[in-house]
Amino acid sequence: MHGNDAKQAAALLSVALSLALGGCGGDGGQTEMVSPTAAATTRSITEATTSATTRWAPALTDTWQIQLTGRLNTSYAVTAYDFDLFDTPQATIDALKAQGRRVICYFSAGSSEDWRPDFNQFTEADQGAPLSGWAGERWLDTRSANVRRIMQARMDLAVSKGCDAVDPDNVDGYTNSPGLPLTAETQLDYNRFLAAEAHARGLAVGLKNDVAQVAELAASFDFAINEQCFQYRECGAYTAFTGQGKPVFQIEYATKYRDAATRAGLCAKAQAANLRTLVLPRTLNGSFRYACDA
Repeated sequence: MHGNDAKQAAALLSVALSLALGGCGGDGGQTEMVSPTAAATTRSITEATTSATTRWAPALTDTWQIQLTGRLNTSYAVTAYDFDLFDTPQATIDALKAQGRRVICYFSAGSSEDWRPDFNQFTEADQGAPLSGWAGERWLDTRSANVRRIMQARMDLAVSKGCDAVDPDNVDGYTNSPGLPLTAETQLDYNRFLAAEAHARGLAVGLKNDVAQVAELAASFDFAINEQCFQYRECGAYTAFTGQGKPVFQIEYATKYRDAATRAGLCAKAQAANLRTLVLPRTLNGSFRYACDA
């Protein structure tokens, strides 16, 4: 897309976003919902503008590391690092980019976290039940125009920090007990919204878990990130990504995989399935790392 075509698409995108997100925010009372028609229009326009930008296209064999807490270790010779969007120092991102590494920026797209700097932008009506086992987090109403505006702002932050891609977490709230009327259909709509908004900004985007919808969403995402598909016998679903030449960055947490012999069996299966598997601590604090790829 060149010249006036790109300008017209950008203008249409601005109008569509205004229609879909107008009047967002509030005083914690009613939550404005995104019209499915407006959301579909926004998606089609943002996807049309994607060709005007150049974004990272991860390869099936790209290697990676993810660390979300603790002192960041950037010594691994991997293609991409997945670090927290808010907490990672700009200098760390700049140094990795200078080395030719790719940077994936993590944020939760499906839950509020009461320690984040933009937490006070969520209204009470935007938030549902607490996430079991995760203090300070509540499920988000992903139909909310305000929630979507906040996620757009987070992606803008990712662009400003030089991230190559985003890792939006907790995008399977409908399969949990969110205390909100979320469905498979609302989840598909939200996840496609996230992918389109990332692409409109020149960012690659990964689908985090949401295994039940992998087949329907693989075309919209550039890579997948999975936790524990071997443990739960769900790895077969990811042929929807690998069959398109898109990588699956995969993590196992079970203690048994720290044993070298047991891990050898895991890695043989991972390599046969073309999955980029790591064995990591559940806290993702960098205290140990075993990689199935050399």
